[in-house]
Amino acid sequence: MNLSPEHPLLLVGAGKMGGAMLQGWLDHGHDPNAIVVSDPNPSDDMVGLFKNRGVRLVEKAELAPTPAVALIAVKPQIMRLVLDSVASTVSRETLVLSIAAGTPIAAFEEAFGDVPVVRAMPNTPAQVKRGITAAVGNSHVQDDHVAVVTELLSAIGTVIWVEREDQIDLVTAVSGSGPAYVFLLAECLAEAGRRAGLPADVAIKLARHTVSGAGELMHQSDLSADVLRKNVTSPGGTTAAALDVLMAEGGLQKLMDEAILSAARRAAELAD
Repeated sequence: MNLSPEHPLLLVGAGKMGGAMLQGWLDHGHDPNAIVVSDPNPSDDMVGLFKNRGVRLVEKAELAPTPAVALIAVKPQIMRLVLDSVASTVSRETLVLSIAAGTPIAAFEEAFGDVPVVRAMPNTPAQVKRGITAAVGNSHVQDDHVAVVTELLSAIGTVIWVEREDQIDLVTAVSGSGPAYVFLLAECLAEAGRRAGLPADVAIKLARHTVSGAGELMHQSDLSADVLRKNVTSPGGTTAAALDVLMAEGGLQKLMDEAILSAARRAAELAD
C-alpha cells in the first residue's frame, strides 16, 4: 500500500498515543508529506512537530484528502462525532485502523461500510517506543493490510495479532492497563520500605530503579519470567522469605486474577 500526499496516512487524534505514533513514523523515515493529522486542539509540542517536520494539520477529518489509511486515536466519548467526520473522507479502499479503547469493529463497519478495519490495543510504553500492541481485523483485512498495520504499529514497539475480537478485552486487561499495575507495584514497594524504616526518598528511589531495572533485564533476556525469578531466589534466603508471602494462597496471583477479570469485564461494558 503506497502512501502519498494525494492518498495519505490520516491520523485522527494527536494526543499522547497518537503523538507517540506520529513521532515513531517520522523517526522511521515515513514521508511527512504523506501524513495528515486531524486534531482540533493539538498540544504546543505537536504543533511544533508539525511545523518542524512538514506534517499537514487539518481541524476536521473531512478536510483531509481521501486517505489510504485512516488511524483513529481518540477517546471513546467523542467517537461518534469523529466517525461521522471521517466517514465523509474515507473510500472503500481505505484501511481503517483504530487504537481507541472500547469501540468494537462493528461500530466502524456501521460508519464506513465494507472496508478493511483493524482494531488494536497499544499501551503507554509506546511513548518510549517500548509498547506492545495487539491487533485483530475484520473479514475484509487481507495479508497486505496486516503487513501495513504491523509496520505502522512497530514504530512504537512490538506487535502481535489475536484471532478473535473478544480477546481484545483480555489484552486490554493484561497489557493495556498493565503498566498501571507495574507502577502500583513500585508504589507499594516504596511504601513498604518506608513503613519498615527507610527514609521515604530512599525507598522511592530503590523501588523505582528496581522495577525499571528488572523490566529492562527481562526485556534483554531470553529467559522466562519464572526462570529470572528463580535465579534471584536462593533457598532459605531473604528473597525466598518474601516470596513465601507473595506466592501464598490468596497472595499476588489471586489478586492479579481478580484484577484482570475485573478489567476485562469493564472493557466489555465500554464496548456495549
